[in-house]
Amino acid sequence: MDESAPYLHGTAPAEQARLSLLNRLMNEGALRELSLRGGERIVDFGCGLGQLSRGMSRAAGRRLLGIERSAEQLAEAARQAAVAGEEDLMELRQGDVSAPPLREDEWGKFDVAHARFILEHVQDPLGVVRQMVRAVRPGGRIILQDDDHEVLRCFPEPPGFAALWSAYARTYDRLGCDPFVGRRLASLLHEAGAKPVRCTFIFFGGCAGEASFPGLIENMSGLLSGAREPIVEGGLLGAAEFVGALEALRIWALRPDAAFWYGIFWAEGVRP
Repeated sequence: MDESAPYLHGTAPAEQARLSLLNRLMNEGALRELSLRGGERIVDFGCGLGQLSRGMSRAAGRRLLGIERSAEQLAEAARQAAVAGEEDLMELRQGDVSAPPLREDEWGKFDVAHARFILEHVQDPLGVVRQMVRAVRPGGRIILQDDDHEVLRCFPEPPGFAALWSAYARTYDRLGCDPFVGRRLASLLHEAGAKPVRCTFIFFGGCAGEASFPGLIENMSGLLSGAREPIVEGGLLGAAEFVGALEALRIWALRPDAAFWYGIFWAEGVRP
């Protein structure tokens, strides 16, 4: 992360548990889109708890380099890898994605530079993508996955939820970050000197009849609950409105016709 932008969600155990759930819900789709063929040398910018990093390493059949600013996230990533018996799949380095701790002989040598949910949390996303382009060899891939919070749609819509979601999005721009950066990914690749070659969505939604729906709702509720302080103390929504909207979401999730649609924006570029 950019050192000048505090990470909105923090690194408390509850947030680490939410991130672990998020990875379980998302990583299969992400690995499918990555289409790793084997043998790729990968650097993961903002690797967080490392669950997807380990998945990429397994798919590539090669040790991955993960870069993460937070000492707490790195410690939990190492712990989870050890529990899984997969500590050899990653080399973890503490550092900022805007100034990645790569050795001189590592620049321009990676086959893939990857970042997920990083650009929405930095004040200079273009600077980060430029570093990713520098990190890969000519012909190497730069893969970006990120949010555009405007695309969320719930139906029937829980009372008060739209105001809560809008307030949540505003917490990003209060930090100088872009909650809608997903729509910019291909443009950022182009501006950073890469050739955009593909863009798509990873669907991240569901309806009440799907087995994944409770986990999706748990993730959404945890995401919003964890942002209570910047939303309420920041004057973006009143405390009563905040509590009421979360309760409405809980009740709504029990409806047999509850459904929501969301997508993770994906863009891939190649270094000329």
